[in-house]
Amino acid sequence: MEKTSHRSAWAWVPSLYFAQGIPYVVVMTVSVIMYKRLGISNADIALYTSWLYLPWVIKPFWSPVVDLLKTKRWWIVVMQLLVGAGLAGVAFTIPVPGFFQATLAFFWLLAFSSATHDIAADGFYMLGLKEHEQAYFVGIRSTFYRFAMITGQGLLIILAGFIETRTGLEPVSITVTAGPDVPAGVHKYPATGEQLEGRRSFIAGTEEIELSTAGIDRETAREMLAFAEEQNILNGFVEPEPEFEPSVSWFARSVSGPLGVWLRERFGVADDILSVEAMQGNIALVGVSLSSPPGPGEEVVLNTGLQRGDGSIGIVSGERLVFTSANWDHTAWVAIQLDPALDRTAEAHFEGLSGNIPFAWTVTFFFLAVLFVVFMVYHRFFLPFPAADKPAVNERGTSVLAGFIKTFSAFFRKANIVPALAFMLLYRLGEAQIVKLASPFMLDPREVGGLGLSTGDVGLIYGTIGIVALTLGGILGGIVASRKGLKFWVFPMAIAMNVPNIVYVLLSVYTPQNMWVISGGVAFEQFGYGFGFTAYMLFMIHFSEGSHKTAHYAFCTGFMALGMMLPGMISGWIQEIVGYINFFIWVVICTIPGFIMIFYLKIDPKFGVKKKEEERPGD
Repeated sequence: MEKTSHRSAWAWVPSLYFAQGIPYVVVMTVSVIMYKRLGISNADIALYTSWLYLPWVIKPFWSPVVDLLKTKRWWIVVMQLLVGAGLAGVAFTIPVPGFFQATLAFFWLLAFSSATHDIAADGFYMLGLKEHEQAYFVGIRSTFYRFAMITGQGLLIILAGFIETRTGLEPVSITVTAGPDVPAGVHKYPATGEQLEGRRSFIAGTEEIELSTAGIDRETAREMLAFAEEQNILNGFVEPEPEFEPSVSWFARSVSGPLGVWLRERFGVADDILSVEAMQGNIALVGVSLSSPPGPGEEVVLNTGLQRGDGSIGIVSGERLVFTSANWDHTAWVAIQLDPALDRTAEAHFEGLSGNIPFAWTVTFFFLAVLFVVFMVYHRFFLPFPAADKPAVNERGTSVLAGFIKTFSAFFRKANIVPALAFMLLYRLGEAQIVKLASPFMLDPREVGGLGLSTGDVGLIYGTIGIVALTLGGILGGIVASRKGLKFWVFPMAIAMNVPNIVYVLLSVYTPQNMWVISGGVAFEQFGYGFGFTAYMLFMIHFSEGSHKTAHYAFCTGFMALGMMLPGMISGWIQEIVGYINFFIWVVICTIPGFIMIFYLKIDPKFGVKKKEEERPGD
């Protein structure tokens, strides 16, 4: 194979970052959905899948190994093969006894392989592209990473659902229409029907439901949900979730509690503002049973979910029901509830699937395994061979341990290290807090300072309009940064990142109800975030330049994660004490340190600037 030192970036950057995003979303999101469909309890899912994030948290600690041994190109190809092996391992262990432990082991392999792939891919990006190309493609790579997120959260789930539909009983179909003109009332539809000869089928209380958006009182809602949950547990359709006793930590008693009292006395929201009318979204209970009994030891699992329509109408109980020979003729209950903020006509269609769930997920993961073998083969031939892509140990003749220690110490001995770390931690100080509370602000009732939007409205604003604006901002940021470089654009991009946070101050003060106004404000903020984040990415690339750039970039991403994690942890606590208006004002104040740190950064004016004699990006 001919070793090409430079190849069009369009031939490998999009595919490389799409491949980087897929295993992350599989481990963090798809695994949760799969385990839920396979009957694992919420407590176990939350506990064990949360630990799967650990490899990405600690990846800076083994990034020197990637820098010291072999080439980044070698690591990419091998890790994609290992990711494929991990996906295949999940596929083959789903149908076996003890699948939960076995699949978790392969998810760990998948997570570590993916985190290592991230280190190598980011390092290769810096080695395989010239400075102006790195600036130009920073938005492109982020876009294809987001495409991977959308694929994992959407297309993969659709594929598993499609297979499940084709391998089970006739789906249970329920269409819910909601509107302000529908008469109010209690909606309870017991399963009715007779035992049928021949093919087994589900008997549902109704296929069409009309619900009023007027809402019902909280006590009635609690009674209806309690009835559905108690009956499902009593008849063995659902396993009860374990209960945990909450404990008060030393930190809460000694630090956050007293500090919260002090803040509440000075900036807290009046109690009368926090009172909310005790109303809940309307509820319908739909009964389901089987027409004939399953065989001895056989289970028929009904998984019901939103197929299409408005996300403001959702299932709040009975998503997964297990029918056996002991309970097949009893009524299981599916509880469907409207978002209390829904005040318009809306419709949603739900389908209950009972297909071969292990088989559906086995095929899905096998498809992913084959996809990563294709990625591996493609990148084996289409990744360039940068001259600088050499293992550091061979290049310097040092031992792995000595090189490991030297890599760590070299990062913290870099010139301008203190302002650089402060910039990485503070540049997104405001955004780190707003990202945690933006959706709750949209969903909370107007009585407590929120906008009172429905779940479907928020999904449309952030899942569609926000994503488009964010992507466009990132692409534009990469294009302009390649024209005049990072030093020229870092302050304007900081303005674009932080000043739009004032939108949330205005939204919290005026609490508009017009969707165009709210969507426009969010689009403006998300576009600015996408545009301004370009400077952050480019600065990490710039600061990582020199020896061990792959490992040093991983260190930078570790500080980036820390800068998002710590402020995010306290954001909800602050908001609950001071209310939304004061919280968003606080967020705007938090943007000031990031601006200040820019003046202390040392950035090469030529970094990211396309030289006249160089080709266009991707040529």
